[in-house]
Amino acid sequence: MTVLERIQGPADLRALDHHELAQLCREIRDYTVNAVQKTGGHISSSLGATELTVALHRVFDSPRDKLVWDTGHQGYVHKLLTGRRDRFGTLRQFGGMSGFLVRTESEHDQFGAGHAGTSISAAQGMAVARDLKGGDEHVVAIIGDGALTAGMAWEAMNDIGARRTRMIVVLNDNGMSIAPNVGAVSRMLETVRTAASYRELKHVARSVLEHMPAGDLAEEARRRLFNSLKAIFIPNILFEQFGFTYFGPVNGHDLDAVEGVLKKARDFRDGPVFVHVHTQKGHGYGPAEDDNQKWHGVSPIGATAPTGAAAATGAAAATAPQYTKVFADAVGETMRREANTVSITAAMPAGTGLAPLFKEFPTRLFDVGICEQHAVTFAAGLATQGIVPIVAIYSTFLQRGFDQVVHDVAIQELPVVFAMDRGGIVGDDGRTHQGLFDIAYLRPLPGIVLMAPKDEAELRQMVWTAVRYAGSGGGPIAFRYPRGTGTGVALDAPLGELPIGISETLREGADVAILAYGTIAGPALAAAVALAADGIEATVVNARFAKPLDADRYLTLAARVGRVLTVEEHVVAGGFGSAVGELFVERGAKVELEILGVPDEWVDHGAQKIWRKHFGLDAEGIAAAVRRRWPQLARNFAERESAG
Repeated sequence: MTVLERIQGPADLRALDHHELAQLCREIRDYTVNAVQKTGGHISSSLGATELTVALHRVFDSPRDKLVWDTGHQGYVHKLLTGRRDRFGTLRQFGGMSGFLVRTESEHDQFGAGHAGTSISAAQGMAVARDLKGGDEHVVAIIGDGALTAGMAWEAMNDIGARRTRMIVVLNDNGMSIAPNVGAVSRMLETVRTAASYRELKHVARSVLEHMPAGDLAEEARRRLFNSLKAIFIPNILFEQFGFTYFGPVNGHDLDAVEGVLKKARDFRDGPVFVHVHTQKGHGYGPAEDDNQKWHGVSPIGATAPTGAAAATGAAAATAPQYTKVFADAVGETMRREANTVSITAAMPAGTGLAPLFKEFPTRLFDVGICEQHAVTFAAGLATQGIVPIVAIYSTFLQRGFDQVVHDVAIQELPVVFAMDRGGIVGDDGRTHQGLFDIAYLRPLPGIVLMAPKDEAELRQMVWTAVRYAGSGGGPIAFRYPRGTGTGVALDAPLGELPIGISETLREGADVAILAYGTIAGPALAAAVALAADGIEATVVNARFAKPLDADRYLTLAARVGRVLTVEEHVVAGGFGSAVGELFVERGAKVELEILGVPDEWVDHGAQKIWRKHFGLDAEGIAAAVRRRWPQLARNFAERESAG
């Protein structure tokens, strides 16, 4: 039996000797690499946090003591050590274990985490609740240096320091988030990593000063010397000015050293403590050490099949590019033609596809770190000066900058372009990453334009359309596009502007109209072909715009056909179908309307194809929705066939 197989819970760790602990860490790394390459998931972050996680569970008594993990992708070792090894093979699979932390999955998961920067605020809430109830348990937030760039983390630290809340913040500092970290916080932490130990210097200084004469002058000399050491040798003065007692930095792969500093932090009772642990992302696995961006998140071995709309187009999709790459290529082409255009990303230069463009446009591409709110208002400021900013952020992460979209962009009618990657069902990352709400949270904003392409060729045109629209003073404009591969259509057409608010008819039919928003237009067309085999002729419309709607076309179809089905990969509430329904009510249209989308429930992890089928958002499901809503259409066809 391996050491890892003997670990059924955190308490088992405390019985291991030094040799067994070292063996356990090796086994954890081997197990994680082998398992995650089969399921897909985050490798580098977990490998780097192995010793830290073991030490945390040896020093603290989870779940009585609260370990609050930030983001969650560094929590795989935590899962292995808290009784979930037997389920690890279901990681990120439909119906299986989450790739992030979920409170309902284990009593050891104190707070659900998928977005970065939440742990310190949540942990403070738990610590204050403990104090209100008269408890004495420890509360520990574990946050990466990438997540520490998030404004919310600093807001929490400001409040904790002011209140003197007794809790511990552990900084897992590996110099990376997904991409290399940027900004002043990163530079400050790099200084900490390379500086001589402040505490060693302070010890030497104290030995010298103890032999100085007593009195006010000597005390003032001590104070000035210690402050000078902080300022010169190590910038931990920032954390101490926030009210934290600082320990570190410590080598995060030296288990004894990490345990030692965590015990000191645990036993410190006079206010909040900040523990700085220096780790290497991907540590212990050569390929991940050499390229930890590549190994940050991996797909399952052999996972090459196309998903979504691409799956409906056959062999051509197998070689189709990712929508993300098509977007980035279109941005590059646009920036070469439009000198007043810039692009902004929030710690996702690779995830948004923009990373290769940083070399070509070093002064016009900006990575602001995990600071979506700042990214949006930064773009608003640029827009006031005649610059057209393209803000490239995942749909789920733009939620974090919603107030800024409203207050700083939309209210001021500023020409900012929002490019929302991962619009729709994202698959294995689960409920914290689903891009299923962007239409609903943006559509209420007066003056904003919302678009979605039917395929990758139309995505190129929407990039150009958005920049040209914003550049002409048209106000805020946003477009969404999915995760995954395109449909395999040609991409050689010159860039051209799409008329704002005008849809495209893909197929004519007299029995029912299917209005499809986004890449679900492909499955809608396939559904129309299947319906035609039953004698049901469907008009299929590529909506293109959720705002403004192509009101004239939709009202004409309502009057001519009388039956309308809207389809979208978005929640039904507040989505494209809701907008069409509002139009019909406002204009008094006599029409039977069916809205097909994601119902009022959370979408968990699992392959996109499985969830699309589950919700009827594939060709078969769309055809079934027509047959279910209007069964008389099939009966009428059968009667005509019989009479003929």
